[in-house]
Amino acid sequence: MTQPPPPPPNQPPQGGGFGPPQDQPQQPPQPPPAQPPAQPAGPNLGKAPEPGYGYPQAPGTPPQGPGTPPPAPPVGAPQPGYGYPQAPPTPQPGYGYPGQQPGPYGQPPTPPYGQPGQPGQPGYGYPQATTPMPAQAGGTGGGRKINASMAIIVAAVVAIALIVGGGVWYASSSGKDDDKTTAGSSGGTSGKGGKGGTDEKGGSGGTSSGGEEKVPSDPSAKVLFQVPAPPVSKDDSTIVVAGSWLTDSVYAKSGIAQIVGYDPDKGTKLWTIPLAGPVCTASRHLTEDNKAVVVHEPAMPTKADPSHGCSQVALIDLNTGKTVWTKSAKSGDQPMSFDNVTISGGTVAAGGTSGGVAWDIADGKVLWSPKATDSCYDAGYGGGEKLVAVRKCGSYDARQLNIQTLDPKTGKVLSEYKMAKGIEYAGIVSTNPLVVAADVGDSAGDGSGISDFFSIDNKTGQLRTRISAPGEQYAARCDTISKIEQCSGLAVGNDRIYIPTEEHEGGGEGYSRTNEIVALDLATGKQTGQRADAGEGYTITPLRMDGGNVIAYKSPPYDKGGQIVSIDGGSFKQTKLLENPATEAVRDVEGSMLPDYAEYLYSQGHLYMSEVYASEVTSSDEKEYLAIGFGTSG
Repeated sequence: MTQPPPPPPNQPPQGGGFGPPQDQPQQPPQPPPAQPPAQPAGPNLGKAPEPGYGYPQAPGTPPQGPGTPPPAPPVGAPQPGYGYPQAPPTPQPGYGYPGQQPGPYGQPPTPPYGQPGQPGQPGYGYPQATTPMPAQAGGTGGGRKINASMAIIVAAVVAIALIVGGGVWYASSSGKDDDKTTAGSSGGTSGKGGKGGTDEKGGSGGTSSGGEEKVPSDPSAKVLFQVPAPPVSKDDSTIVVAGSWLTDSVYAKSGIAQIVGYDPDKGTKLWTIPLAGPVCTASRHLTEDNKAVVVHEPAMPTKADPSHGCSQVALIDLNTGKTVWTKSAKSGDQPMSFDNVTISGGTVAAGGTSGGVAWDIADGKVLWSPKATDSCYDAGYGGGEKLVAVRKCGSYDARQLNIQTLDPKTGKVLSEYKMAKGIEYAGIVSTNPLVVAADVGDSAGDGSGISDFFSIDNKTGQLRTRISAPGEQYAARCDTISKIEQCSGLAVGNDRIYIPTEEHEGGGEGYSRTNEIVALDLATGKQTGQRADAGEGYTITPLRMDGGNVIAYKSPPYDKGGQIVSIDGGSFKQTKLLENPATEAVRDVEGSMLPDYAEYLYSQGHLYMSEVYASEVTSSDEKEYLAIGFGTSG
């Protein structure tokens, strides 16, 4: 699983795939078998996942946007047609921050995408009108051909010890142990068209339940509106603008120290919620009545004081465009700083290195907070249908992580799974069914935060199965250090994980790249045999579930627009729901907001892409956008 690092400011997306396949362990000599039929390049999708231990990689280059011209093909090679024509390069390591995750929340290690608009625009607050997207034609793109000899992977049977921690089901309603009764909460719903990546029933899986998304008569989309990127001063460099939500009547997006509501079709401003300081993090969930929660700083940064800490937790009403309440908490006499926040069961819960705090959504009353006698702390929460805490105990070199399903009103631990000692970080992929991701022994080697998935019964706390997810085979990532439930490139439903494979050489003419989505069974840990191909020159990424179907985005080749497709959970048949314009101007914007590091929301023929950082830009020739909306006509 690769994690492309954000590029420095003022630089457009550059070319490249997601890294070449890594060498596999060699088998002992065997008698020559019968010659099998030729297989297409790419990962072996017919075998069970293998362990992802020990694949260190050096930082590479970010993925290439659709509008970048390709280099010439190698001398003597046939001239390719459509696709990503590019010469075979010297094999390079894949992307990622080797052995590490991003820095403290709100402080990215390197400035990412999301450069601001033109010099001379208004400062913080950017009351700017949305502007039409210029229509242009042309543009080229590029990819990378892997030498044919590298595509030959010698299969090996690798034994891996199963780390099975103890599952504990707490039946008592009282409980004296503080570590069993004090914890934190997470999640909620995702609003219009985004009711999460979980399935309440699960179990059998693999059947289409008839999602809510309608198939338009014409999937061709047009640009509805775009929001110019806010200006950022040289002193600020990069500012977090994470958070976007969609309801039936509003598309809401975080700006610099504000949340703005837009008409979903026209892009006109409906309301603005000012904040005292920049956003630090935001929940991807909504309450049933369209309330969201963000964490923000108490004041704007200055050159003398570039950060005031992420201490303010604000509940906002997307229907009215008003702040419902703003809360904070203290550890001793110091304000607590929160790395993550979520919603579940009428509760807002925020976590960090000082522990977790929960508030009642209705009145803002504190439901639980850290105690002075605590020997463990809630690092963060996963929300939605269930509330799950990642509770940390012990020192760094003897860490114990406990995955706790909680009562969101009391913090009482309903069940607990103790992960093997030495696992330092874990992320919540889904709370129902409960799926946890971890980088066991720093073995992912690509900065993705994932080497294994743990499927857990959240009623009993027992481990159902552990699924190895080698970084060189699968493309997904989780910020397991601080944001806990921020995982991308994954969807969970039908008691399965839907995950994309890494990019690999396509099977058609030219030098294109492609990948697939496959399904992993949460009961057995094995691949189900289901496979959705991206198509030549496309790469496909799951976004969320729609009932029993998977909603996915297909990043296009250089001469096409991106697509939203619905994948039937039973047959895996793809149905196109939306296709973006193929003009150069649109492809440039789309290529700068790839799903690995941007926010995507899709519902009923409408697709919204947005940045999570805003940065200074010095070139007056560049047009940068905070968000862009697309829509079909019917």
